[in-house]
Amino acid sequence: MTALEPVAEDWQKALAVVAHPDDLEFGTAAAIARWTAQGKEIVYVLLTSGEAGIDGIAPAECGPLREAEQIESARIVGVSAVEFLGQPDGTIEYGVALRRLIAETVRRHQPEIVITNNFRETWDGDVLLNQQDHMATGRATLDAVRDAANRWIFPEVGERWAGVRQVWAAGSPLSKHGVDTTETFEIGVDSLRAHKAYIDGLNWPHFDPAEFLEGVSRAAGTRLGTPFATAFEVFTP
Repeated sequence: MTALEPVAEDWQKALAVVAHPDDLEFGTAAAIARWTAQGKEIVYVLLTSGEAGIDGIAPAECGPLREAEQIESARIVGVSAVEFLGQPDGTIEYGVALRRLIAETVRRHQPEIVITNNFRETWDGDVLLNQQDHMATGRATLDAVRDAANRWIFPEVGERWAGVRQVWAAGSPLSKHGVDTTETFEIGVDSLRAHKAYIDGLNWPHFDPAEFLEGVSRAAGTRLGTPFATAFEVFTP
């Protein structure tokens, strides 16, 4: 098993761009809590409101419910800025329009680090398939960071921002970096528990947020040399 290198922490502002409410909480929230405790500023951007995510609740009702859960979940880890960009849950399409939307967000918030989720085809590098929204979002985020730095691409959506140092994809099977989340692990668990309606809607009768996150975090921690960690695939634009 390859050891993880620590991610850089000499930055002040990050932008987290993911597809759905709950995406950050299934593994990354404890890292967010660590960084907000250090005084760093982190903004959450959700491409969708997760309106198609609960089978028993119609999208018109589900979207506002999941937005409220996400805002509370973010509050628990010290994040107050949460944006929802209104893309269609379940049918996000990679392309120029999505790159433009994310590039505008990058230019507006001017982060040093951009965080997204695993956008590889699988979660385990083998057979556990990823979901298309995650793949489209992560790929477009990586490209949009480069777009945001080029003054000639999407000039209609703000001044160029070339200050992004790295893009971090959490939970990638190709992760080579990580961050110690031992001290903030329980905060991450509480953040996931805030998605109560979503978790209940999954109909996983024996699902335990703490048990799930412990399994993921302990495996990453073993590679980092800490009890718990979050793993990232790191890209330099």
